[in-house]
Amino acid sequence: MTFFRYCFVVFLLIFSSLSKSEIVNKIEIIGLDSISRGTILNYLPLEVGDNLDSSVIPQVKKVLFSTDLFSDLQINLKNNTLVIKLTENPTIKYFEVIGYEEDEIFSVSSFEELQKNFDLSVGKIFLKKNLDTLVNQINNLYKTNGYYGANTSTLIDVDSKNRVGIKLSISEGDRAKIGSFKISGNSYFETNDLKDLFEIGEPDFFILNYFTERDNFSLKSFEAGLESINTKYNSEGFLDIKIIKSSVLLNSKNNLLDVDIVIDEGQQYKVGDLTFNGDIFNIDDKKMKQFLNVSRGDIFKRNKVIRGLQEVELLYQNKGYAYVKVDLNALKSPEKSNYIDINVSITPDSRMYLSRIDIVGNNRTQDSVIRRTLSINEGERYSRDQIDNSISRIKRLGYFSSVKHEIRRRLYDSDKVDLFIEVVETKTGEISIGLSQSNATGSAVNFGISQNNILGTGNILNATLTNSSAVDELSFYFKNPYINNSGHSLSYGFVNKKLDASDLDASAYVFDENSFIVGYGVPVSELSNIFSELKISSIDLSCGSDLLVYEQSDCTSNDKYDLSMNITYSSNSLNDTFFPSSGSALKISNDLAFPLGDFKYYKFEASTRNYSPIFNDKTLKLATRFNYATGYGGKELPFFKRYYEGGSSSVRGFNFNSLGSVYSNDKPKGGEVSIISSASIASKADMIGLDNENIRVIGFIDAGTIAEKTSDFSFSDLRSSVGLQLSWLTPIGPIGLSAAKPLIKKSEDKTETLSFELGAKF
Repeated sequence: MTFFRYCFVVFLLIFSSLSKSEIVNKIEIIGLDSISRGTILNYLPLEVGDNLDSSVIPQVKKVLFSTDLFSDLQINLKNNTLVIKLTENPTIKYFEVIGYEEDEIFSVSSFEELQKNFDLSVGKIFLKKNLDTLVNQINNLYKTNGYYGANTSTLIDVDSKNRVGIKLSISEGDRAKIGSFKISGNSYFETNDLKDLFEIGEPDFFILNYFTERDNFSLKSFEAGLESINTKYNSEGFLDIKIIKSSVLLNSKNNLLDVDIVIDEGQQYKVGDLTFNGDIFNIDDKKMKQFLNVSRGDIFKRNKVIRGLQEVELLYQNKGYAYVKVDLNALKSPEKSNYIDINVSITPDSRMYLSRIDIVGNNRTQDSVIRRTLSINEGERYSRDQIDNSISRIKRLGYFSSVKHEIRRRLYDSDKVDLFIEVVETKTGEISIGLSQSNATGSAVNFGISQNNILGTGNILNATLTNSSAVDELSFYFKNPYINNSGHSLSYGFVNKKLDASDLDASAYVFDENSFIVGYGVPVSELSNIFSELKISSIDLSCGSDLLVYEQSDCTSNDKYDLSMNITYSSNSLNDTFFPSSGSALKISNDLAFPLGDFKYYKFEASTRNYSPIFNDKTLKLATRFNYATGYGGKELPFFKRYYEGGSSSVRGFNFNSLGSVYSNDKPKGGEVSIISSASIASKADMIGLDNENIRVIGFIDAGTIAEKTSDFSFSDLRSSVGLQLSWLTPIGPIGLSAAKPLIKKSEDKTETLSFELGAKF
């Protein structure tokens, strides 16, 4: 018996002692359909044998009505029998919504969620008050999004089995547009700068507005813009900023909204006294102020102060204090009315040590492969920088589509924490056999193994067997990036390749190469290394009659053996492999053909990629690649060592290898020097309705040029293009689809609009 029932029975006993009562010998319930008798008896605050006076019956009735199970209820006490006659509320047979358009306001799934929240799902007991509340919320949501004429009507149909069908009919009407958007009272910031803080406003140029729909009113966007005004003023020291008016009025004549915002900026505050207290570990105020990065007399910029506090917090976390409380107390200076005195109170918890590192999700990659990349180990003092760096290094491996981490304090060890790392593995290679089609090599029968993490060991294996009209190739390459605890690497491989360039939209020649490669690398720092490879090649070259005219020295020489050394310096501070948002990657490579071989040439290649976050959730990428090659010792650079540009990995919008000068037969010559640059902005796919962490929409501008000889280099030969790319990290690896249009071109250039690329990273 519930507490309520006990109280109720006590009340009955007391009341029965003061008035005439009857003993309930029987309880009769009439009108039950879907609800069981036991359910009713369980709700009753009495049972057979209890004393009950007729004046208490209204209280019993109130208890039963509070269950929301009944639409009508009658209770009588006669001849020691409690008679309950009831009418059950109907159950919901169906719920239908018509008349609305699926958009950002409502969708099928959002209506299903509303039904669930208001207990209006099929099979639930129907309560009219729940339906009324739902209808009011729907109408309010439409009005807050500018549909002031929206109306929702209901049709309720109850059948003979006491089941109810509900139909909501929505009349949306026309959405009110913003006619005017005014901001006044501001003097420090330009009005247009404040308007730009809003996603809504006066309509853009009509063609642009068709896509932006900037004049569509949204209460959520309006309130977010008002908050952005407060934040913007706070960031410049206006701590008393007030929005004294923010009205949205509908002009019924033209169904346009007039938005009027009036601002009281208040005064601009400066930094006054800056003091610290708490456990500052003998760090003097001068050094602490440097971390906070503010000085007396500076404008009190709230965001800058907050970033400074985060730097102070990071200082302590890197000293082992994983849990440190940094409080800011900002008070108006008693000396100057427009100065704010700042006191920073620092309260660190005990110094922490890393007890355990748990890694989950690596079903294929060996645990040791991940652990050897970590900058911090179990038992070491906690360091926020080292942990963040460790996570970045795991991401840079390229084995995982997602890497998340969490710090967990141990329950019974007050000075220990655990690092929990969760990874999601991605495709790091493939085994392929069959037919393929490529813009570069045409149709091919191929078999290949490409693995950057073979058997989860972190080793790299590439093996290829290709037979096409242009290329016959058998190759093998293996690299162990960790042959010892110092991070040294070892590689080796061979290539047997026969190339018929006449099938590659190039001048006719057949190039047959057999090579052996061995390499060794050493780390220079945590983020950089030097890798060298020695390559020994045997080359057979035969030229077609057209090429023989232009490249007679190479085509008729007896040069056959190539002995070259490549030395590459690379550094990488990217925070992710596939879709980095910060950091940079630099690669500098030198190739030297030794005089012991028949060929004498030198190649220098440098590339850099820089990523930085912009506009909160976008990423800016700036990339440049420079290639230079030349012969020495009286030898020309072999024509098959030249560079070729144009295509998906170069200047998009131009055909593969089509840039630069050509022979008289319109085939590309290639060049000794080339420069390729690009600027890209990447955004998650939310903007096109795909909320996916593994998809990016990228806008880009490419530019580049290539010269046959260094002396011919000129920026007047520059080519440029603009376009969009969709990059998708799929289970089989990254792919890219781009559409580009040349901005700078020449009449003889060969162009292409669409291109598809496997392995396309941002």
